[in-house]
Amino acid sequence: MKLNPFVKAGIGLTFALIWSCPTLAAMTESKNFGLEVKVTGQSEDDRDLGTASGGDVNGVGLDLRPWVYGESGAWSAYAMGQAVTSTDIIETDTLQQSDSDGTQTTDNGDRKTKKNYLAMREFWVGYSGLTPYPGEMLKLGRQRLRNDDGQWRDTNIEALNWTFDTTLLRANAGVAERFSEYRTDLKELAPKDKDRLHAYADAAYQWTPGNWVGIRGHHTHDDGKLDYPEPGVAGDSLDKKENGDISWIGLTADSDAYNWRNTNTVNYWGSITGMSGDRDTVNALNADGSRPTQAKRSDDVNGWATDIGVRLRLDPQWQVGAAYARASADYEQTGLESNRSNYTGTRSRVHRFGEAFRGEMNNMQTATLFGSWMLNDEYDASLIYHKFWRVDGNKPVGSNGINAVENNTDDVTGAILSSTSLPLEDGNKDMGQEMDLVVTKYFKQGLLPAALSQSIDEPSALVRFRGGVFKPGDAYGKQVDSYMHRAFIDVIWRF
Repeated sequence: MKLNPFVKAGIGLTFALIWSCPTLAAMTESKNFGLEVKVTGQSEDDRDLGTASGGDVNGVGLDLRPWVYGESGAWSAYAMGQAVTSTDIIETDTLQQSDSDGTQTTDNGDRKTKKNYLAMREFWVGYSGLTPYPGEMLKLGRQRLRNDDGQWRDTNIEALNWTFDTTLLRANAGVAERFSEYRTDLKELAPKDKDRLHAYADAAYQWTPGNWVGIRGHHTHDDGKLDYPEPGVAGDSLDKKENGDISWIGLTADSDAYNWRNTNTVNYWGSITGMSGDRDTVNALNADGSRPTQAKRSDDVNGWATDIGVRLRLDPQWQVGAAYARASADYEQTGLESNRSNYTGTRSRVHRFGEAFRGEMNNMQTATLFGSWMLNDEYDASLIYHKFWRVDGNKPVGSNGINAVENNTDDVTGAILSSTSLPLEDGNKDMGQEMDLVVTKYFKQGLLPAALSQSIDEPSALVRFRGGVFKPGDAYGKQVDSYMHRAFIDVIWRF
């Protein structure tokens, strides 16, 4: 199996960092290493809503993740690898995004997800001696960046990140850029990630016990070379069609609602975000195949978004809640989000906009009702209902869980000549509704180094079902399937 240069560099750097220090190596040999074994079964029918052949997933995957960690004074180092084998293209990782995990078709196969692959998930060096506070650390390398609601950052990416976490003040600041996927099957980045630099910072203050207010900002600088279409030359889905600079600034207030351990009777969260920037977009060829007069166009982009919610604890085990999110027609997220969080009040992180639909904050509003249950540290469950609408009934929405298409067929043979995204019905805002169920059984609590809390979320062993059934709304038209589902069973054991 041939590794691309970035994968080779990542693997080499990892082992050099971990094993070059005798103290770290000695500690690793004694206790700070392990293996995460994950078996995932997936059933999906079907993401194209019946508009194309295929779109179904039924299979089982085995995901092995060896990790090693060491400390010496204020210094620490960590690495986690990954080996995946499966019977179908299985999502063994909730950080995978359907629009960027290799599901794109390409002419050269450089970004095509395979059933079997090797990867480096993380490799970083940390230093915690900049301040005397125990919750402070500076990390350099490929690492897990995450904020509580998962709507700004929740991904593995190369970064220089500083974290400050105390009783009254929490803060993060850093820069990040994706240089490689560090996977043997994905040799190319998604076009949106090429030459895109992220700079971010956030701070939150506990102004009264259990109540936090915060501010956060994010800026992306994308100066990647644009790929202009050539007459008579077929394009590639990996061609970069747009670049530019975009900034986000937001305010937050919450009752530590994303902390599943808190025992508040009433929990709440709220955020409001403004976005502004500029974008250059490549113009397509004219209808006759000739070059356009202007090779690209420049536009200003502006938008805003909000997410609010409340959760009521009925007794130590049961909670109920409601939430509402809205994003303007031209708003878009940072590109580092997963939209997964503990908003239902359980240990299990759930997609904020549906396990099946997987909506994004882009021209969409979502109303959510949910109930959750926890029994000690052994079980938890969440039952969630979502209703989705478009904000602007004449513009598309963001969703990386649905891929409905419109086919251009030959009038004589009926063969499919090309496929494009299915246009939504003009003026119709009803996107559909969804029911989600997430149930987890935990077997025992793991004892892992505190510095790994961002990388490893769960106890030592668990079995989890997570699934959603999506019913498309009138905006999709009458030609699509009545329902689609996506369901997973995860069995995880950490040695």
